[in-house]
Amino acid sequence: MDDDQDARIRSGKALSESMGDFHVTGWDADAGRLHAGFTVRREYCHTNGTIAQGGFITAWLDAAMAHAVIHDSGHRQTVFSLEIKVSFYEKVGPGEGRVEARVVRRGRRVAFMEAALYNPEGKLAAQATSTGVLADL
Repeated sequence: MDDDQDARIRSGKALSESMGDFHVTGWDADAGRLHAGFTVRREYCHTNGTIAQGGFITAWLDAAMAHAVIHDSGHRQTVFSLEIKVSFYEKVGPGEGRVEARVVRRGRRVAFMEAALYNPEGKLAAQATSTGVLADL
C-alpha cells in the first residue's frame, strides 16, 4: 500500500469517496439534527442501473447516524453499530441523495439514533434506527 492511499484511508476520504462522496452538509445543534449528501452512482444500482442496492442505502443511513453522534458529542465520541434496522419505502435511483440523522438518546456507553434518507426526487425513501456503543475519539 502506498503512503498516499494509506493516508486517504486513515483520514476517511477514501471511504467517503467510495460512498458517492458522502459528506456532512450541516449540523443544527439546537435541533440536534445532522444533514448529509451523497451521489447515488449507477454502479451502486441493480435493475439496469436504476435502483440503488440496499446495502448502499444502509451505509448512507449508518454514516449519517455516526456523524450525528460525533457532532452531538462535540467531536469527542464516535459510535460503533451494534444493531441497525432499515425500512425501505421508495426506490432510490441515480442522482443526488440526502440524509438527516439525530441522536435520540445518548448514555455513558450506548447511543440510540435514527435517520431518514431522501431519494434524488426528494421523497422519503428509507428510515433507520440504530443502537451503538460509544467510543472516545
